[in-house]
Amino acid sequence: MNDPIRVFLVDDQQMVRAGFAMLVGSQPDMEVVGEAGDGREALDRLAATRADVVLMDVRMPRLDGVAATRALAARPGAPRVIVLTTFDLDEYAFAAIKAGAAAFLLKDATPPDLLNAIRSVHAGDAVVAPSTTRRLLEHFAATLPDPAAPAAAPDARLAALTEREREVLVLVGRGLSNTEIAAELVVAEATVKTHVSRLLAKTGSRDRVQLVVLTYDVGLVG
Repeated sequence: MNDPIRVFLVDDQQMVRAGFAMLVGSQPDMEVVGEAGDGREALDRLAATRADVVLMDVRMPRLDGVAATRALAARPGAPRVIVLTTFDLDEYAFAAIKAGAAAFLLKDATPPDLLNAIRSVHAGDAVVAPSTTRRLLEHFAATLPDPAAPAAAPDARLAALTEREREVLVLVGRGLSNTEIAAELVVAEATVKTHVSRLLAKTGSRDRVQLVVLTYDVGLVG
């Protein structure tokens, strides 16, 4: 049997942490290895606690989830971070994703959605809900470079991409899954996976969510 997924909880509301702890602890393939009430406490405890996935609230005292995520992402062998947000705090979730979070969930997500997100992120699948990712990024597209503005110098992260890889990148940015991309381009899903792997390597992106952010940053999607 595989080792359980080690989950660390970060939220300034004790009742929220207790609810997450009960849910995660009820799963045979997961265990709660610690919790913290703010970002500073989380960083201190995670320095001595091995975790695979961190559920990170964004608005907390002392150190918010964005700064804590950025600091965690800089550590070797860092755990994967799932940002927890509400619609009125979307800007914090977007900043946290750019800071290195693997994915995000709305706080009103159903228990199965939260558990599936933990498993997916632990397995390396950064996009938990592509449609939600797309809505979040589109909501903040106005804060990103305007594709209609005078052209800037070509982004170095795109220089080595083939035409097909650019096509795949745009579809990733629009929130399509590998299966949907394969259908759109009329290719095998395995071929799409290969393209995505090459995109990650060529652009220096850590995961699929960073590819989505990249497409908005450089104006490929907007």
